[in-house]
Amino acid sequence: MRVKTGTGTATVLLVVSALFVPGCGAEPSKGAGTPGTGAASRPAAGADAGAGSGTSAAEFSTVFNTEQKIQAALPDPASMKGWKPKTGSANVVEQPTPPAQCGPDWDCAAVADGSAKFEEVGENVVFHLRAFTDQPTAQDACRKEATQMAKYTKAEVAPLDGATSHAYYRNAGGLDGINVSLCLGTVVGRVTIEGGGSNLDPKTAHSMARILIDRVRKAAAAS
Repeated sequence: MRVKTGTGTATVLLVVSALFVPGCGAEPSKGAGTPGTGAASRPAAGADAGAGSGTSAAEFSTVFNTEQKIQAALPDPASMKGWKPKTGSANVVEQPTPPAQCGPDWDCAAVADGSAKFEEVGENVVFHLRAFTDQPTAQDACRKEATQMAKYTKAEVAPLDGATSHAYYRNAGGLDGINVSLCLGTVVGRVTIEGGGSNLDPKTAHSMARILIDRVRKAAAAS
């Protein structure tokens, strides 16, 4: 847990296999090909075969303001069959920054955040969540995030039902990656696929984003 106090910030990192209990989720598919043109092992059909920025966002008022809620909203090993769990974290901000004081920093007003990392041969996928106090604050964060990431090359990832999304390619830490940002309810999510052996397939990114959306919606309904 990361807590803002008068003396600093403390963070506890958790191993995913111990952090997350088994849950429901769709089995992820692996893609093969080059960015924007790759053919997935499970070909998309209908809306999934195209590219776009997303559809209507899921509406829920659940606030993911505890470690347990963040953990429940992130993919676990049971929902990531074929991928090896690596690390995970869940952090709660004790004294969140008021949105009015944040300026252009999109994640400044988050009340909690978390991540879960999985790997497959030559490829990593990382799921991130930022939680906010209400939907308007989360939507404002979404707009700021999209503005900040607009400088990167757009990735043609198909629209995702139940979330507003946009996708882009970005090099971070010397690794090329494909990112899908998601806005739904009171959270902003991001899926990053990277690795020296990754072909950054948009359909794999779509599959992973779908898993995160399903986990968040189920966790919101259960709260």
